[in-house]
Amino acid sequence: MSSTAGSVGGTTAAGSTDTAPPLTPINTSGDAAPPSLSADDNNMNQSATNNTPTTPTGIAAASTEDNTPADSFLFASESVTESHPDKLCDTISDAIVDACLTLDPSSRIACETVCKTGVVIIFGEITTSASINYEQVIRDAVRDAGYDDPAKGLDYKTCNVIVALEEQSPDIAQSVDSTKVEDMGAGDSSVVFGYACEETPEFMPMSHSLATKLSARLAAVRKDGTLDWIRPDGKTQVTMEYVMNAEGVPTPKRVHSIIISAQHAEEVSNDKISADLLEHVVKPVVPEKYLDDKTIYHMNPSGRFVIGGPHSDAGLTGRKPIVDSYGGWGSYGGGTLSGKDATKVDRSGAYAARWIAKSLVAAGYCHRCCVQLSYAIGLAQPISVHVDTYGTCTNKNGQTEQSLAKLVETKFDLRPGCIVKELDLRRPIMRKTAAYGHFGREEEEFKWEKVKEI
Repeated sequence: MSSTAGSVGGTTAAGSTDTAPPLTPINTSGDAAPPSLSADDNNMNQSATNNTPTTPTGIAAASTEDNTPADSFLFASESVTESHPDKLCDTISDAIVDACLTLDPSSRIACETVCKTGVVIIFGEITTSASINYEQVIRDAVRDAGYDDPAKGLDYKTCNVIVALEEQSPDIAQSVDSTKVEDMGAGDSSVVFGYACEETPEFMPMSHSLATKLSARLAAVRKDGTLDWIRPDGKTQVTMEYVMNAEGVPTPKRVHSIIISAQHAEEVSNDKISADLLEHVVKPVVPEKYLDDKTIYHMNPSGRFVIGGPHSDAGLTGRKPIVDSYGGWGSYGGGTLSGKDATKVDRSGAYAARWIAKSLVAAGYCHRCCVQLSYAIGLAQPISVHVDTYGTCTNKNGQTEQSLAKLVETKFDLRPGCIVKELDLRRPIMRKTAAYGHFGREEEEFKWEKVKEI
């Protein structure tokens, strides 16, 4: 949690270099950091050029002095645009899910995607009565992500598409199938987590919320033509400074630093990139009260990001689980979310866990919490239910930290079939979740974001 000021190809403000106090109140068990990618991980590691930009007017020069108060700590979250190669793969996989569910809501789908320069491959297991033109679904998703020219590393019109799908294993099918949807067994053994807090109106961590909104904004200014030099690939990172309030709850104080890497046209200067990203991406998204003259800005810190997308790095479904969930807060378990129908509790169970956590915090039972659910393949009832409020339980209605799990079990039917039915997860809504997070969004279709009265 230390940071250094200064950047190549970016704008900076005075920053910090020391280590913040340990995050002892925060649960970091499970996969609490994004999985490792390739050695030249997407956009951050391309070779820098020598045209280091000057600092725009009004942005302070870099400093190596530590100005982080002793009673605060730093926490960073990252996000990526919908056209990042991993997100492109998530989108393709979920487009396949939706195509199947549209024609056959009982479809069983486990679809993985990989992409690289000029090629997209899907593989997995699908059992459906629907007749799907998988190649067309793939090409449409690639087109929508902005890859329409071989110069971008992928062209939806000419890319090679390989489909390698089989039917679901009958051994798995017989353990899941039931005469009533409520009695359906879990499609796999899994451990899932849900998280909620009071940092934002959507009950999400602010570091994650801001990083996600910056990525969405980065894509928006490309698609609406505001910044004509932006290309599809992009990544953002926000480091927040937090303080612990009187109830022992991490409270956002200020934005410590912002990193944006935006794929760009060859001819644009780094000075223009820095100025445009600050004016058209950062300022419309980040509340002014969280920015100050010590906030650090790294805009395209590698100095050059012309080659991006699948041309720069291979993409793979499920390689951005922290981007998909809570930005490193809470915990992450189970498998990937995208590319699966709702009989897979990696997905439906994770949605239910978020539903529970958000409902508990919204109802005032705690200020933040992490909910864990575990399942065994073929069994309907969860093996365990755990609620961790990080010591912030309010004892509302006499409920203690220890009794909240029992309260959850009485208020929520956590059998996979009941989750599917209650959250209406056989609708073709999955592609919409593939980019900019599965949680903390107010879309009408996302019923797991609707608070349940407890």
